[in-house]
Amino acid sequence: MTQPVVIILAAGKGERFLASGATTHKLDALLSGTPVLMHVINAVKASGLPWHLVRPPGGTVGMGASVALGVRATPDAPGWLILPGDLPLIQPATLRRIATALHRHPLVVPFFEQQHGHPVAFSRRYFSALAALDGEDGAREIVREARHHGDVADLHLNDPGTVQDVDTLTDLLAMEQASVQTRR
Repeated sequence: MTQPVVIILAAGKGERFLASGATTHKLDALLSGTPVLMHVINAVKASGLPWHLVRPPGGTVGMGASVALGVRATPDAPGWLILPGDLPLIQPATLRRIATALHRHPLVVPFFEQQHGHPVAFSRRYFSALAALDGEDGAREIVREARHHGDVADLHLNDPGTVQDVDTLTDLLAMEQASVQTRR
């Protein structure tokens, strides 16, 4: 059984993070001594799933453009897990569970405590729609249309890492504090 590709989105400018008082890009900021993006990459590697990093020089014009770049770069994939690079607490087992669910459903949306999370997973049938995305809008409209047709499986997971992203310096500091308390 061929596995879907995890598309790690790392092309944003991180403006909210910088505006919150940070002095570096959020994906390069350190969490427990390791850059945020490396936490994500390490989780994906540990999952055993194939992956592709979208981080062109200068970034992209938005989430949609980043998704399209990643999907177009992996045109033979049987599906994709679209994973923002600012979710450093995502668990490898979660990625595997979403990938497994994608073998049974055309589109999978993870949830943690009633909150929509990431990565959202798309089967091959969504290649054209994903590859055509552009600008700021991500795949929300694709998910909405698929839900209308009954093609979306909601997957309820016990992984807060699916919803805990780093948007501000406060987010990063809270994750660091929680990490310190967990190690005690």
